Amino acid sequence: MKQVAGLIFHAPLGTSGGEELVERSRWAVTVELVRRLHAAGLADIFVVTPDPARYPSPHGPITYLDSGEPESFHFGRAFQRLIRRLDLDGVVYFGSGSGALLSEDDLARLIEFARGEAPRALFNNFYSCDFCAISGARGLLPLSLPDIDNPLGFTLADSGFPCFALPRSAATQFDIDTPIDVLLLQRSNATAGDVRSFLVSVNERHPSLDRALATLADRSALTCVIGRMSPVTWSHFEAQVACRTSALIEARGMRAGASHHVPWLRQVLEADGPDAFFDRLGRSCDAAWVDSRPLLGPADEAPPARTRFASDLFRLSEVEDAHWRAFTEAALHARIPVVLGGHGLVSGDLYLAAEACWKGTNLARRLHPEPFAETKE
Repeated sequence: MKQVAGLIFHAPLGTSGGEELVERSRWAVTVELVRRLHAAGLADIFVVTPDPARYPSPHGPITYLDSGEPESFHFGRAFQRLIRRLDLDGVVYFGSGSGALLSEDDLARLIEFARGEAPRALFNNFYSCDFCAISGARGLLPLSLPDIDNPLGFTLADSGFPCFALPRSAATQFDIDTPIDVLLLQRSNATAGDVRSFLVSVNERHPSLDRALATLADRSALTCVIGRMSPVTWSHFEAQVACRTSALIEARGMRAGASHHVPWLRQVLEADGPDAFFDRLGRSCDAAWVDSRPLLGPADEAPPARTRFASDLFRLSEVEDAHWRAFTEAALHARIPVVLGGHGLVSGDLYLAAEACWKGTNLARRLHPEPFAETKE
């Protein structure tokens, strides 16, 4: 019998309002994910976190494993240590906050994959892993795995490990990484049960999100999406919303792999300054969804989560970095609604936005004609 387990890595965040919102949301999703993994047929599930006493479970006992001190945490070494300690043949891995929209059938397929004979890996996103299933897990023990999970696909593929990817959808791409992910999940119909109850309790106001969503259902409007977006995601998005769309896609794989290239839009922002940048943007569209991270500097120079999340929520007094504060203030005062976020904003969030924008509107949902296929009598 193959020894297969679920490993959910849950990292603590800081004490700022944005960080607490993200961490509480991730925990609500984690508890529900444990329940659904059990229902899908996985007996052994472990939540890997440095402070288990901090996270009581409303659904009964959860098996915890200590991940070690957050300051010295290395994903690859922790992952290998657990494979060795638990003597695992297969792993179903999740970073907490991912997998929120997977059904029990989806989870059962991941579990079945991990029980396979041949060494191989199945990713939600090969280019930036949030969750995956791995069979032949002992084959990972001699490898030099990355310090974060994002580039795991690249590492395994480079070592000769066969790698596969799930089709892109809301279920496979949505992940809670930033406050805006939580707010879009709240506005969607994608959750139920305790996760929905938690989201109903969230009382966070956002100055532009609802206006940006309304624009998506306006056939006369133009929405611009900027950032690390897959063309597959954009294709789905533009087919589901009423407005016209434009996209500026740059810096894909920013965290999964280093690049010496400086994104063109970052150069424009640095040359023009944030006020002129958003003035130009405001004259080119009626709303904008902006993955701010590639615009504001390399991943290894990003400010702490409390600053990034305060920017996403437009809490100017909490944005400690002057560069980020000037950018955030210019976005707040733009003539159009601007939504700021991280990679999730132009990935899983777009699937949710394309659904949430239709709430309360009577506009016909069918926006595009059916493909014509002539049949012979």
